Amino acid sequence: MRRRLLLVPVLLLCAAMSALAAEPLEITLAPDGANPASPQMGEHLQFGSVIRNTGGVSLHGIVAWISMVRMDPGQEQPMDLEDWSAHKAVTRATLAPDGAITVNWPMRLIQAGDFRVVISAVTRDSQRIVTSPFLDFHVRPKPVVESSRILPVAFGMPLLIGGLLAFRMRGRILRR
Repeated sequence: MRRRLLLVPVLLLCAAMSALAAEPLEITLAPDGANPASPQMGEHLQFGSVIRNTGGVSLHGIVAWISMVRMDPGQEQPMDLEDWSAHKAVTRATLAPDGAITVNWPMRLIQAGDFRVVISAVTRDSQRIVTSPFLDFHVRPKPVVESSRILPVAFGMPLLIGGLLAFRMRGRILRR
């Protein structure tokens, strides 16, 4: 019986400590509804996130950024977003209790493969990083040579050159 009585304060202390340790910053991440269902290289995607202060005090010095990781088997690596996204970080001096920051993260798809994107944030007063849930997506390759673009050139140029030569020859024949 005494053991059970000692267990109650220990459980209450653990619950209190975990409540204190809980980060008051919460991040959600979702794809934009206008994104293509099966994106291809060269297209654009957009992701929306909401960074919310769920605590009872204002947060100061918030910095949030987008990160992306390639997840193709044998090629797992973080991606440099310099070419993918010009929108790298968002800062806010203060975020009031129950306040939120809504951010849209545009991205141009420059490489085919399987990718995972995440939003991370820190505050000036915290020693922890807070992340959104991961969001996975697949980018289809884009053929370098598209027949709809190359065939007019492939057939048109010889016809144009042949037509010019025929016109010049006709002119020479008529002059004689």
